[in-house]
Parts: sequence; structure tokens; C-alpha cells
Amino acid sequence: MTDLDQRLPAPAYGARARTALRRAAPALLAYVGVRALGVAVLAVWSAAAGKSPHTLLTARWDSLWYTRVAEFGYGWEVKLPDGSVHSNLAFFPLLPWLERLVSAVSPLSYADAGLAVSWLASLCAAGGIFAVAGHLYGRRAGICAVVLWAVLPVGIVQSMAYSESLFTALAAWSLYAVLTGRWVWAGVLASFAGLTRPVGAAVVAAIWVTAAVRVHRELRADARMILGVVLAPLGAAGYVLWVGHRTGDGLFGYLDVQAGWGNGFDFGYAFARFIGDKFTGFPAALAGVGLIIGVALLIWLYVIGVRQKQPLPLLLYTGVVVALALCAAGSKPRLLLPAFPLLLPAAVALARLRTSRSALVLGGVAVASAVYGAFWLNGSGPP
Repeated sequence: MTDLDQRLPAPAYGARARTALRRAAPALLAYVGVRALGVAVLAVWSAAAGKSPHTLLTARWDSLWYTRVAEFGYGWEVKLPDGSVHSNLAFFPLLPWLERLVSAVSPLSYADAGLAVSWLASLCAAGGIFAVAGHLYGRRAGICAVVLWAVLPVGIVQSMAYSESLFTALAAWSLYAVLTGRWVWAGVLASFAGLTRPVGAAVVAAIWVTAAVRVHRELRADARMILGVVLAPLGAAGYVLWVGHRTGDGLFGYLDVQAGWGNGFDFGYAFARFIGDKFTGFPAALAGVGLIIGVALLIWLYVIGVRQKQPLPLLLYTGVVVALALCAAGSKPRLLLPAFPLLLPAAVALARLRTSRSALVLGGVAVASAVYGAFWLNGSGPP
């Protein structure tokens, strides 16, 4: 039986929630500190460059598309000189829905509502990552995992009006629900994740395969498990089918929309060509070498996770996220942000060090991440 099956009275649930929050408090405070540092460095750098940090966080790149969906709905598109069409149907609806809701009940604009949702979602994501890592490897490893996620080179995206933080929060808590036998919650959260980003398929895959393995081993299927399995794909499937109906292209409507953006699954051809183009000169070749090392590092971390016998749901989820990120025609480093289980081996290693040493390492990386994030947003922007 799971603790949900025990039907504890409301006061007991409240006590459990307070205990869980106290346990996670150091991780959440550390996360807030790292992200506050990133935003502060961005503000100083932007002021020196004559730019607005608020605009960089809320009104550039994808955040503009989300706020336009929130304000005007779907159906807006841009036709480029080369004939390609960028349609806002490419952007999944949960973030703009939340932007519209928050703006309706507060004085915030759609853009500021998106930023508020993202900041709150990033904190929820930190809590979910702590819950998963803490459940598997203990509290210290959970804290280290959260800080490692916060100090990623593209961690500034967690503080932007983008959907990565929202998706990671839903995915992390859905995976935690699977690990603790809460199948209905896992399905509900997976469905919402599927309304947030296309990579919601990774959460569905984790739930479906884990459930199939459980049924194969136990030769029985729990009713709650079945319900969770049924609920998991509803969000993504519903939106994709709606897009197909709206465009008149049926099941392939959403793929056509993504193709207009130059996105799609090409088995890594575009990414490999991008890396190859770096070796046409110097110093661009150094960037090519860096990209190859980065891909090798991702594979190495995944192999370590397999050797450490990470639970099947995490391995499945991470594998799909990494595959979609590296093998998409529009591959971008920020697409790897939701792949937090890759950080667990490093979190476990840091947890074994003295607190002062791990804090020194993570503090140094946090400063470097903050500087890079400020440089990045004031330059080319999210990759």
C-alpha cells in the first residue's frame, strides 16, 4: 500500500506537507540564491550595455510568442522572405493559459504574468528535483541536485518567461509520483506536461513502459495504474489533434507547423552538420570540439546513471529528452534543461564531500553561470 491508500485525515496530510517543506527548505533557499545571483548579474550587465533586463526576460524570443497567444489566442503567423511560415500553433498552450489567468486576477501584464509563472514554476521544479533525488539518494544529494540544475550554463532560461521551468516542474513531480506509486497523480501531471512542451512524450513514455514492466512482473494491473496510464497522454494528444483539426491536415497538422519553423526529428543530421561546419576555420573549430565534448559528456552521464541503476522511469524519461534534444532539426542546448536526472551522479559525488568543499565548488560554478547567462542574453540570446 502507498501512503495515499492509507487515507490519512487532513491534519496528518498537513503535518506531512510541513515536514516535507522543512526538509526541502535548504534546497529551495539555495536555488533562490543562485537564481537571484543570475538575475542580479544580468541587471548589472544589461545596465552597462544600455539594455533592459526586464525586456530580456519577458519580451524577447519565445516569450513574445507566448504572450501573444495569451492576449490574442491562436491563429497568428509570420511569413518569412524564404516562404516559410512561423505559426504560433507551434507553442503549446499551458503557459499562455496561465499567463492569461494570472493577468486576469492581478494587475500584471501578460508578459509579467509569464515571468511570475516561470519563477514560481522554477521553484516547484527545484522542489520536484529535490523530491526525486532525495527519495533515491538522500537529502544532501537532493540539495546538490537542485543547485546543479540552477547553475547549468543555460540556467538563466529558468528565470525567463519560457516554458522550460513549468515543464520541468510537472515532469519532475510526475516522475516522483511514479517512483512512490501515485499513478493517478503521475498521469494527471504528465497530461499537463504534455500541454506545455512537445517533449511531454518523454513523461508519457516513462509512465507507460514502467507500468508495462510492472504488469509483466506482477501479472496484474491496479485500477489506479490503469487510470494513470490513460490520463498521461491526454494533454499532448488533445492539443496535437486540435491543431490538426484547425489546420485541416489531420494527424500531421502539428508536424507541418513545426516544419514551418525548421523543426522536426532528423536523427541528428542537422546537429551533426552544425558541428561539422565549425571545423571550416579557427577559432570556430574550438567551438566544434566543445560541442563534441558536450555530447560525449551527456552520453557519459547517462551511462553512469545506468550503472548506478537509476530507476527505470528516470532512465526512460532522460533517454527520450536527450534523444529529442540532440536529434531535432532545431536542436538547442536549452532543450536539455528538463533532463535533470543526468545531474544525479554528480549530485551524489558532491554529497560525499564536506559541506564546505561542495559549497565552494557549487558557488564558483554559480558565479560562472551568472556571468555567462548575462553575456548570453545580452548577445545572441537563447540558443
